Amino acid sequence: GFSPQIQFADQKQEFNKRPSKIGRRSLSRSISQSSTDSYSSAASYTDSSDDETSPRDKQQKNSKGSSDFCVKNIKQAEFGRREIEIAEQEMPALMALRKRAQGEKPLAGAKIVGCTHITAQTAVLMETLGALGAQCRWAACNIYSTLNEVAAALAESGFPVFAWKGESEDDFWWCIDRCVNVEGWQPNMILDDGGDLTHWIYKKYPNMFKKIKGIVEESVTGVHRLYQLSKAGKLCVPAMNVNDSVTKQKFDNLYCCRESILDGLKRTTDMMFGGKQVVVCGYGEVGKGCCAALKAMGSIVYVTEIDPICALQACMDGFRLVKLNEVIRQVDIVITCTGNKNVVTREHLDRMKNSCIVCNMGHSNTEIDVASLRTPELTWERVRSQVDHVIWPDGKRIVLLAEGRLLNLSCSTVPTFVLSITATTQALALIELYNAPEGRYKQDVYLLPKKMDEYVASLHLPTFDAHLTELTDEQAKYLGLNKNGPFKPNYYR
Repeated sequence: GFSPQIQFADQKQEFNKRPSKIGRRSLSRSISQSSTDSYSSAASYTDSSDDETSPRDKQQKNSKGSSDFCVKNIKQAEFGRREIEIAEQEMPALMALRKRAQGEKPLAGAKIVGCTHITAQTAVLMETLGALGAQCRWAACNIYSTLNEVAAALAESGFPVFAWKGESEDDFWWCIDRCVNVEGWQPNMILDDGGDLTHWIYKKYPNMFKKIKGIVEESVTGVHRLYQLSKAGKLCVPAMNVNDSVTKQKFDNLYCCRESILDGLKRTTDMMFGGKQVVVCGYGEVGKGCCAALKAMGSIVYVTEIDPICALQACMDGFRLVKLNEVIRQVDIVITCTGNKNVVTREHLDRMKNSCIVCNMGHSNTEIDVASLRTPELTWERVRSQVDHVIWPDGKRIVLLAEGRLLNLSCSTVPTFVLSITATTQALALIELYNAPEGRYKQDVYLLPKKMDEYVASLHLPTFDAHLTELTDEQAKYLGLNKNGPFKPNYYR
């Protein structure tokens, strides 16, 4: 892999050569420190100063003397705190919820156990839940996505966090267990991303559900697992499906992909988009976002689609609707956004032109048949992190990004503002379930009420200095609406 250490080696000597006056000593030390650790560089999170001790075997304490956490290195807390402060600037709605909570604490008495990606953005959510009165314990839902310095900052400020980047499978479940299984502490709410935490409690501590008021789940996979439990009659508490709320779907899927597709492609390949021929498979929310960005850069965009409604939308937006077979020989980039499997087959890969770029923006790594490329006659060359050249016997090569996994999370970052919308929706879902009177929610999976979706959106409007128009009493009566919403029927998407 690429080590961020290398590029700063010369600088480090520079810093050390400079005569440092006594007063400046601490400053110069901190500059050289942060350069060698290189937290600002995109490759920062590999932390190449690893001592190979597992965090599980280290005794660490935060400045208050607590050791109820397990992170890579508590000394990185200061860096993490800075990243959290930057994220706060782009998460206005969560900060607005905190302001409101100075009076009443809607989550007072809530004991939330959480399992999500641990990034600066989630940290803002966790600290908001704390400000609203909740006690939290947290683990990571993905073995690679934790930012070690952010986990350290959270542990330093008193959150029991159990997570580090590059956990083993065994570590992963150990961390979840450390969050749940604590003497004298019993969770009464679950915030999950992917359903692993919920699954673990079902398997190991089913009695806990007697005290749990509800589950909030934000991912497609996790929601799917909840519906399965519900169908089997095994869901014993109400659950909130945040993934399918309008604010999550439209924003996280459409606008987020519109901004991150070019970023992921540029960072991995430095390619130019003007005049390139691109085929985007699937014209759902993700496909729409990708197409819009590529078209704006001057690419020639083709779309494949199975649904006549989405297909007609693609045509109306000015894209050529084709079958993959018709354009596979001429396109420069292939992007999958279907959530399906085997959309790009070995046969397609064989017919691609030299140096065609192949990547996936869909949920899982099933869309491109990567397994079919692992055969003796093809040569794989790792060009750099997340970029492979696959070379055919005649010398033709294709450029495969992130081994067919999700391009934007693997190769670039996701805009904080979008995550603010998702995180606010999660916070409101927790408040709603926690405060709901006995019997309002049965043991089933619920969508967030439209009123909440509208409230989340309204909290983000001040960022744009946007001014909403209010209905007059007469207008409201004419439309048959309450002046304060909800403005759309529940089925509106």
